[in-house]
Amino acid sequence: MPRAHRAVVVPVAGFALVAALLSGCDSGGSAEGPAKSETSGVHSQREPEATVTVEVEEDRFSPTDITIAAGDTVSWHFDGDLPHGVQGIGDKAMGINSPLFEVGDWSHTFTQPGEYRYLCPIHPDMRGTITVEE
Repeated sequence: MPRAHRAVVVPVAGFALVAALLSGCDSGGSAEGPAKSETSGVHSQREPEATVTVEVEEDRFSPTDITIAAGDTVSWHFDGDLPHGVQGIGDKAMGINSPLFEVGDWSHTFTQPGEYRYLCPIHPDMRGTITVEE
């Protein structure tokens, strides 16, 4: 049985903001750290969306199984001698339906948590799963 691989997505765009906040470089800060906000309430920032690439090889998707956050994008990269496509399986994956490619890229942004299964419509043994977490 093939071994499942999970892609690890590490967004880097937010690191500069975190570093600036941790270093206390806010102009209103004191020697003990940044100044307190004048507004009340809890503020949270979502890390920027990420893109994970799935390589479409001659006989499989690589990685086969990935986990991403809601709002992230999966891009399939086609570069081979045989045509392939991406087609969702089941009601939840109805919007996943690429054209056929030998060479090219196609992407889909996943906004709702859940498990999305897909296959190649020409080679139905080529399958993959995308788990979208909140």
